[in-house]
Amino acid sequence: MSLIEPPSFISLVKSLPSGFASTTVIYIICIAVLLFVSALMSGSESAFFSLRPSDNEDLKKENSSRSKLILNLIGKPKELLATILITNNFVNVGIVILSTFILNDIYPPTPGSELKRFLLEVVGITFLILLLGEVVPKIFAARNTMTVVRWMSYPLYFLGSVPPVSWLKSALVFGTSFIQKKTKTSVKVNQDELEQALALTREDSSSEEDHKILEGIVKFGKTDASQIMSPRIEVEAIDTEASFEEVMQTVLEAGYSRMPIFKESPDNIVGILYIKDLLPHLNAGKDFDWKSVLRKPFFIPENKKINDLLQEFRSMRMHMAIVVDEYGGASGIVTLEDILEEIVGDITDEFDDHEITYTKLDEQTFIFEGRTSLNDFYKIIGETYQASFEEAKGEAETIGGLVLEQAGRILKNNEFIFIDQVKFIVESSDKKRMKTIKIKLP
Repeated sequence: MSLIEPPSFISLVKSLPSGFASTTVIYIICIAVLLFVSALMSGSESAFFSLRPSDNEDLKKENSSRSKLILNLIGKPKELLATILITNNFVNVGIVILSTFILNDIYPPTPGSELKRFLLEVVGITFLILLLGEVVPKIFAARNTMTVVRWMSYPLYFLGSVPPVSWLKSALVFGTSFIQKKTKTSVKVNQDELEQALALTREDSSSEEDHKILEGIVKFGKTDASQIMSPRIEVEAIDTEASFEEVMQTVLEAGYSRMPIFKESPDNIVGILYIKDLLPHLNAGKDFDWKSVLRKPFFIPENKKINDLLQEFRSMRMHMAIVVDEYGGASGIVTLEDILEEIVGDITDEFDDHEITYTKLDEQTFIFEGRTSLNDFYKIIGETYQASFEEAKGEAETIGGLVLEQAGRILKNNEFIFIDQVKFIVESSDKKRMKTIKIKLP
């Protein structure tokens, strides 16, 4: 029985065209191997640095030797990146050198062929490295992150532990750390960039409520006190001329823990009455001087930013501030609860009947009170039109103020205006203000 021997490597080389030397074939094989290694390194870089927090949690729960090794590599990102980059650079340099040898064998340099040689060496080889060593593996790694991470955990650990890569890795990490210490600068990110980043991650948010809280935090520093205050017309206040019996009756009806006290006019706030300060005097007679327990009011301007106000509330241990206009008259009040609601949403207690009064006729039609704040208005209709309304509102903070700003006068019943294709129809008004307004979305 005769066996047919497979062709040897030498016979294969001899069968190649005469322009190919045996060393050329070896060079081509080496380049193919180096391209494969370059692809592994590029894919590893994309995979390891694309792991999400949920992937890390899954690895912790797995609790295997491979998962522990992966977490160890991720825990030292500078060393991991240095290992990948050093290996990839060595590989790419090797590809360029071997490609030059092959070109010398196949296409020897001759006078007048400099341009062709340049295109082959620079453009052709660069394209080959970019396509097979960078683009394709990174696309694959982006779609198969955990698979690539598991494949490459042991090879990367081995590469980072053996010389000369380990030496160069240590030197590179030390050098970058030294430079960072010498050129240490703080990274400043403005609110617009944060809003853009938040919009990009909207689809990845695990909860709509979590996303709303993040939006509230981002917009927190932009909000003025006048935007969230309770206007003076809605504030329950007590006159200094009221008797102790009248004060107790007002306190019971209002149900608030703190109430502003005015003298002669609601514009002139002279103190804050803490209801708990009255508790020791419940059995006092009608002649009790209740004004003796008043506390000093805390005044702030309308344009006070609520993030600064929150810090002042904390340092002063206060829960209420009186918002005053440019003439010193009271515009309204802001409480600690109002500020927190801008982050976590509406907070209701046993005394809150409702937060926003409105009627929804259909998906596109609403009826609001004219005094409804624009912030509450956006919460109901969505933030689609917020940018255009903010440009049109001027100094207005309510729906009625927005219409007044655009119309230039108090509109009568059934009169309307358009703002960014949204129709504002006055349902009820008098000589002083627009009481109810119907909103028709396009």
